[in-house]
Amino acid sequence: MAKMLPTIHLHTTCSMKCQPSFSMLPSTRHLEKKPQLLHHRNRSFQRLPIRSLETESDGKLSDGGREEAELAGDVSAGSSSHVDDEYPTGEFVYRDNDLWKDLVVKSRMLIAWPWQRVKKGSVLTMKIRGEISDQLKSRFSSGLSLPQICENFVKAAYDPRISGIYLHIEPLNCGWGKVEEIHRHVVDFKKSGKFIVGYVPVCGEKEYYIGSVCEELYAPPSAYFQLYGLTVQASFLGGVLEKIGIEPQVQRIGKYKSAGDQLTRKNISDENREMLTALLDNIYGNWVEKISLAKGKKKEDIVSFINEGVYEINRLKDDGWITDIKYDDEVVSLLKQRLEIPSDKKLPTVDYRKYCRVKKWTLGLTGYRNQIVVIRASGSISRVRGAFSTSNSGIVAEQFIEKIRTVRDSKKYKAVVIRIDSPGGDALASDLMWREIKLLAASKPVIASMADVAASGGYYMAMAAQTIVAENLTLTGSIGVVTGKFNLESLYEKIGFNKEIISRGRYAELTAADQRPFRNDEAELFAKSAQNAYRGFRDKAASSRSMTIDKMEEVAQGRVWTGNDAASRGLVDAVGGLSRAVAIAKQKANLPMDEEVTLVELSRPSTSLPELLSGLGGSIAEADKAIKELLQVMVSSNGVQARMDGIMLEQLDGGSYVNIIFNAIKDYLSSL
Repeated sequence: MAKMLPTIHLHTTCSMKCQPSFSMLPSTRHLEKKPQLLHHRNRSFQRLPIRSLETESDGKLSDGGREEAELAGDVSAGSSSHVDDEYPTGEFVYRDNDLWKDLVVKSRMLIAWPWQRVKKGSVLTMKIRGEISDQLKSRFSSGLSLPQICENFVKAAYDPRISGIYLHIEPLNCGWGKVEEIHRHVVDFKKSGKFIVGYVPVCGEKEYYIGSVCEELYAPPSAYFQLYGLTVQASFLGGVLEKIGIEPQVQRIGKYKSAGDQLTRKNISDENREMLTALLDNIYGNWVEKISLAKGKKKEDIVSFINEGVYEINRLKDDGWITDIKYDDEVVSLLKQRLEIPSDKKLPTVDYRKYCRVKKWTLGLTGYRNQIVVIRASGSISRVRGAFSTSNSGIVAEQFIEKIRTVRDSKKYKAVVIRIDSPGGDALASDLMWREIKLLAASKPVIASMADVAASGGYYMAMAAQTIVAENLTLTGSIGVVTGKFNLESLYEKIGFNKEIISRGRYAELTAADQRPFRNDEAELFAKSAQNAYRGFRDKAASSRSMTIDKMEEVAQGRVWTGNDAASRGLVDAVGGLSRAVAIAKQKANLPMDEEVTLVELSRPSTSLPELLSGLGGSIAEADKAIKELLQVMVSSNGVQARMDGIMLEQLDGGSYVNIIFNAIKDYLSSL
């Protein structure tokens, strides 16, 4: 039976440049002085991570907090004036513990398990690099977890044993939504009055976006800095497949729905160029604006610096882009001086993984009466768990629906936040989850929070919520569908292969006959089926967003938007991170805005064998994961897909395993 067209995922990897490209394969993308501490305890900023869930009900910031709020990505500060002020901002407030709570916390520290104890005066060292998942990670899982990174920032702010943070920032393999969330937590952590020092041996735009808001930023003399700007590229296999006799027969609905273009076209379409140019302008403009705020420089000076192509590390120091040029051991010596530790003594530190074991309960950051549940949905969407899938491979509709129904039947949760990081997938699965989320929203407040991407099927899920919150640079929308099959007739002739099919029923061979193209009546049926799926998607989106169908059609057509643009067009309600989604959930549940709540993570981590091997350093596990993901998509693609095209942010000096496989296929095809 012919396989449906391998559908295209959004995969985001680290970039020295921001490089959207396309992949037909799936992806699961020297002056030494004692620095001064910054104190912010006398100011009022409100965000809602785990502990401080106090938010002004009108969602407005005081003038004194506006600049810091802009640095943190606050929606009310500046560029997002279109966001309705009825929503609370969720900005973080750091508050010192009173005497009673301080005593309780110290008592809990005494009875904590040995592996949860931290030496007083320790520096939290975190290395953020590579892929960052939006899911919780188990102890043995490789890679980093965004919720655990953010939780560590919050715990460290309140932990009396932590004196500050030493943040190593290396090439990142994640999208701009996660980068924005980390950027926000760095700004929020500084409000505790503790120091945060950054170190960047290799630095591109994403890494500097985070490092720029550290109190101090250091780099070694031989550091690789490539702040040269952002690029977008698209590659096409249409000519290659034509030469070897493969004809992709694709039905895509929406002029901007470029999923499938890589297989069918030899160059970029005007619509795709328009869309990618707009996305690139948004990302570039946001980067320039935030760096301008962080470094106190004019936007014109930032652009001029980028266009000069500066690579000399001394120039970066002289122009104020970094604090100083230091090796890692020299930065550690500075931290010792700051903490008045003798040079012959070791700096007390606790690393990311060990600090993840420290419980929020120990620090008094949980255990509140009212609970809001967080359900995470990350990866490509499929209806059922396949033979090749692992416990954490994408969004499996039947498993997700079970969680939704459990929450709907429970009375202990006051509201629900669905955290989505998905480029879409199976259209039927997306619709089934949409229905269950809709039913849940009828019984209690449901807020959708978008991470890097919530597009096509990912947006399908989100639009069932009562309120949608996206990061400024979340990629969302892509309201459209794509389906198709390969016609292998010419290839079979070249290699001498023959295939005969005996069938009953006029359309029995619709997708089974890969040895010939569609007949006219089959092509007509195929097109009508895709159109019907698109109309269902578009009309439900229009109803969910209280738009007319004509108005929704203007912003649909498969077009991908940034979160900021989506908000201005009515596809998103508010711009912000998970904390803002929680604040809005409190508001919708009629909970006092000055009352703290407990966030309950329903999607707890589980450890599979590949994750265990990977956690022990086995590279075989990564290959196993890649192959399983590829096979899973191939066996689950026999249907209409609500999937976003494969925009990738690709590292220039070495991509992910997907690119390795992609290059291997190209090499093989070129040798035929």
